[in-house]
Amino acid sequence: MTAEPVTPEATAFEDTITPDPTWRATTMPPTDYTKQSFGIRIDELERGRAVLSMTVRDEMANGFGITHGGAVFTLADTAFAYACNEGDRMVVAQGADITFAKASRAGDRLVATAERRWLAGRSGLYDVTITGPDGDVVAEFRGRSRALAQTPQS
Repeated sequence: MTAEPVTPEATAFEDTITPDPTWRATTMPPTDYTKQSFGIRIDELERGRAVLSMTVRDEMANGFGITHGGAVFTLADTAFAYACNEGDRMVVAQGADITFAKASRAGDRLVATAERRWLAGRSGLYDVTITGPDGDVVAEFRGRSRALAQTPQS
């Protein structure tokens, strides 16, 4: 299966994102090559929350014909990154855990909804729920974030 064709409707929301230096997540899309290579798109974005989606391609399936856990993790981790980069400082993952609940397969559209649960100082906690085309939970991801002390100059 090839990557889902990019249509004006498919990229409409992402194309409306205006880069804002006070909101790191809005500056990430043009150079987020992992997101691009996996065909992940941003469907919703607000500070502390992000909804991203991806169609599972044949090369994302493992030897059992189900979506490789690494592909599911990548979608969840990417949604986490957009949710936690809600200010002007660069925020990275300090750690993450995932629980796989239901298998998905090539052709399935997965949706990852990431939401902030707690934020204090430079640390945060975010939950990501990944659902399949039937709305059932495919996986639950919990990410721990850490804002960098200094943001490298771009």
